[in-house]
Amino acid sequence: MAGHDYGQALSKSLLFFEAQRSGYLPSNQRVNWRAHSGLNDGKASGLFDFADKYRGNYDRSITVAQKYYRSISGYNDELLWAAAWLYQASNNQYYLDYLGRNGDSMGGTLWRMTEFGWDVKYAGVQSLVAKFLMQGKSGHHAPVFEKYQHKAEYFMCSCLGKGTHNVRKTPGGLIFSQRWNNMQFVTSASFLATVYSDYLSSAGKNLICSSGNVAPDELVSFAKSQVIRSTYLWVIFLVTIQDPQVTWWDMEATSLKEFTTEVHPLCLSRLTLPLLAAVGVMLLGGPDAYDNFADERSNYEQSEPATYNSAPLIGTLARLNMGPDGYNQLLPVVPAPMHVLMKPQPTPKTRISPSPASWSDPISIEQKITSSWVYNGRTYYRYSAVLTNKSSKLIKSLNLSISKLYGPFCFSSGCLHRELPLGLRVIKFG
Repeated sequence: MAGHDYGQALSKSLLFFEAQRSGYLPSNQRVNWRAHSGLNDGKASGLFDFADKYRGNYDRSITVAQKYYRSISGYNDELLWAAAWLYQASNNQYYLDYLGRNGDSMGGTLWRMTEFGWDVKYAGVQSLVAKFLMQGKSGHHAPVFEKYQHKAEYFMCSCLGKGTHNVRKTPGGLIFSQRWNNMQFVTSASFLATVYSDYLSSAGKNLICSSGNVAPDELVSFAKSQVIRSTYLWVIFLVTIQDPQVTWWDMEATSLKEFTTEVHPLCLSRLTLPLLAAVGVMLLGGPDAYDNFADERSNYEQSEPATYNSAPLIGTLARLNMGPDGYNQLLPVVPAPMHVLMKPQPTPKTRISPSPASWSDPISIEQKITSSWVYNGRTYYRYSAVLTNKSSKLIKSLNLSISKLYGPFCFSSGCLHRELPLGLRVIKFG
């Protein structure tokens, strides 16, 4: 692996996702035909509440999706997956409790997985919850979170071939689960392996498999082996889109034969990772169970590039680019317990809204920015607002409108994402 420039491969692979970006685009956006979009999508917690309240498979409403992306695993893994990431992003105890209460009933602590892909997310849930356990955040949910961790380590051991039931691999050593876009399982498993390796290293632990204890760096070595074995699947697409004659391509199936014959999958021994530095990176669907790859545009099962196989590859490249030392994955990710996300802009001066001119208005509102900080290139702000009842009566009904602010709302009784606390049903005088 010496001499491979994972940093350049990572930089080029991000081009694919910069072309898919939504929201306010930063000044360093390299795909310059993309504009701001999706600016009024709202908070993720609202979507979670909706999905949890109105449970069901999405493809029953979007029936056309059943032909290509049918939900086989159901929705329980998605609800647990969403709750885990919302806790990771917000530190809101509600989502941690959700994982604790529903771990058994929704299968998070029960399923022994040997694959991780767009449809079945249990292995990802189990790995992320194991992180919360190793961070000491599980509280009274520790017995449940330990069951999540046991299943996460079952997945890791199966990838290494050291479990009681191991993943299937091709003769060349590549993970194989299915013919259609098998690389999603390769890159997803590689990504989870690198992340979980750092979880274990940060906690000073080893992986416990049926064959014995395994050092964390074996998981990184496994991920490296999968990346190298998939390199030729990057190059085929790279050569295709690099050709100056190409102005359009079918995202469902990509073939180099239509444009060039300079590179062929059989020339694996002559392809090296530095070649990727010249052009953008996406990953094709991958070979069959015997390492065969048919380079035909009609063979969309093997030649389709997709976000769900390229995204985990980016995470894996980022980790491999850091070298052997890794990263302390158990450190807090959110820099403050609460934040409000706005469009990045210069830090404004503290503003206090003036009191109403007339005492006839029973409510006064004083609003100000109490703090701001920069994290990963974004500027975050904390706002406070004081509502005062200036009338001589109790106010039992009050409608407030808050727009263009995102994050949890905190009152004297605590922070929340959902509904007003009972203590605010009545606002007393003064």
